[in-house]
Amino acid sequence: MADSAVHDVPSVYEPSLFGTYSKKIGMWLFLLSDSLTFGALLYAYSYGRISTVGWPTPFDSRSVINATIMTSFLLTSSLTMVLAVRASVDRDAKWQRLWLLATMACGVGFVLLHGVEWSNLISEGLTLPMFPKVAGQEAASKFAEVAKTVPLFPSTFFTLTGMHMLHVTLGVIYLGVVALRRKFIPILLALWLAAWLLTPSTSPFHYGAHVLLIAAIVISIILWLKPKVYDSSDVEVAGLYWHFVDLVWMFIFPLVYLMSTRV
Repeated sequence: MADSAVHDVPSVYEPSLFGTYSKKIGMWLFLLSDSLTFGALLYAYSYGRISTVGWPTPFDSRSVINATIMTSFLLTSSLTMVLAVRASVDRDAKWQRLWLLATMACGVGFVLLHGVEWSNLISEGLTLPMFPKVAGQEAASKFAEVAKTVPLFPSTFFTLTGMHMLHVTLGVIYLGVVALRRKFIPILLALWLAAWLLTPSTSPFHYGAHVLLIAAIVISIILWLKPKVYDSSDVEVAGLYWHFVDLVWMFIFPLVYLMSTRV
């Protein structure tokens, strides 16, 4: 009698919105807000290109080849991310981890190639006032005059691509936490130390490497306060973020690189 009374009590919890779990809804809402950010940046770049006479085309075949390889890294990472989600649904922890690590490797390759592209453009004079100055750079630089006459180009270029590079970096960290949990913390600290020591002080990445340190501190607090084993729903939510980052690049690559190539 007592058992039937308990079962007759209506649930105090509301049904899940749209019939799915809250983590997935939360990620979709985050991606919706993030799409507005990237939409504004893409619009600013497009408007500057249309409204500015003599919009520079600083990219040559080397830059396009480099950006194409970067694109192939992201397209491959989308495939490996799908395979990681598939393995998590099949409860195959080994392949889930391996496919997540493969996705991370593609993301790291993308960031490294993007860093090389940035470094080459900066050394040729395409800089922002906030970037560290290199002695004698302006005299020998290739695009110093471009940065002065059309300052809108470097500001929109570095803001748009830098924001995307940051998202890819955070995505790699996100996947590292899902794949390795606490074991990823010393790896992240080692990556921060390597980035800090190996990049010259005149590079914007020298101070940008502190993103890795901040991320290591944040995830250390989270993982020590609430340790958990990530299930298939967590992998799926991480996949939503990663595919969004890949999709954004599919807009940046043709708009910024292919349409700004010297013919």
